[in-house]
Amino acid sequence: MLDVKPTQLDLSTMHEKMQWYVDEEMIPFCTTLVMQGTDIIDVQTFGAMNGLKGEGRPLQADTIYRMYSNTKLVTSVGAMMLWEAGAFDLDDPLEKYLPEFADMQVLTADAKSIEDTEPATSSITIRQLLSHSSGLSYGFIEPESIIDKAYIEAGINALSTPGATLESMCEKLGQQPLAFQPGTYWRYSLATDVTARLIEVLSGESFDDYLKMEIFKPLGMSDTDFYVPKDKQDRFSTMFRPEDFLDPLAKGLVKADDPYAGTYSQPNSFLSGGGGLCSTLIDYIKFIQMIVNGGEWQGVRILKPETLDLMRTNQLPAGVVVNFPMWDMPGTVFGLGFAVKESVSDIEPAGSVGEYHWGGMAGTHSWMSPKTGITGMCMTQRMPGFWHAFSHDFKQLVYDAYANANS
Repeated sequence: MLDVKPTQLDLSTMHEKMQWYVDEEMIPFCTTLVMQGTDIIDVQTFGAMNGLKGEGRPLQADTIYRMYSNTKLVTSVGAMMLWEAGAFDLDDPLEKYLPEFADMQVLTADAKSIEDTEPATSSITIRQLLSHSSGLSYGFIEPESIIDKAYIEAGINALSTPGATLESMCEKLGQQPLAFQPGTYWRYSLATDVTARLIEVLSGESFDDYLKMEIFKPLGMSDTDFYVPKDKQDRFSTMFRPEDFLDPLAKGLVKADDPYAGTYSQPNSFLSGGGGLCSTLIDYIKFIQMIVNGGEWQGVRILKPETLDLMRTNQLPAGVVVNFPMWDMPGTVFGLGFAVKESVSDIEPAGSVGEYHWGGMAGTHSWMSPKTGITGMCMTQRMPGFWHAFSHDFKQLVYDAYANANS
């Protein structure tokens, strides 16, 4: 189903390590893919899509995964298509299109409660939305913080709020203060969900219809959607979680979401631009090949090369870097939808300078390295699985294979 080209890279050590993670029940299963340029040079599957230690239906290239925050890359591309069409300028104030974000308040630096606010000194811009420097928050990254507690109390966790929509979420967000003055800091947030609502307003289409018309159908991504219909649920993988949820290296997994009666088994009113899509290896690699190939794939132009260059260029103010309280990302800045590796430590591959990437909470991660021409994708369904050791080892061992082949 995938055309795999011959390669001089010896990836056997990576294969062995991924199998080890499955055998140790640190992840339930795994699919890996490596590209050189736009050529797929390695695809491997480890484990079964609905069981542990290989017990169950084997993984396939068309197995369906919950992509979570990989959705953000798709949403960001969709927004930049509208930018190319002249629908907005990156430094337009968000309230020009979404008036609920006018006259925002901001938590003071010494805030003790959600009432300790001051007026925003500037409007949120669309550039800040796409680079997570808008002042918005998420509601779960720091659940004990003043801002995230306020989001939780206001019911802004839209995925678990029956009947929520992108529009209703934005209305609630506009009533909350910002975590910081727009453009002064980086904070992972619901900004990409706000971007999805912006797409609806600017395009006049529902977010799912827009993505289908502008990205999925042109690229032939027939299994990518916000839910998995009944006729495809036999290809939908099971979600697992560790018995010790707080231990990132915990062994032992239990079922967390069912493919037939779980979260994605029927349509949801909330079309999350930040984390709502399901997809397959076959589908998502077409999207990644389009990106690596300068915005065009198999005769279909999605974006101009210079637009993608802009998206992969740091958009944060001087001195501002990506700062996760739960995940260490040294030397990382942010473009328009992509994290960008600006510098590396002594223990990181030199070829990863300039790498751009993002991934999903359940362990679907893709990264692209302009310096080496290598792209990697690893996919599992472990909650939480973002920035997990298996994905770090996958990346390191692919870079090692590249370095050995070019030494």
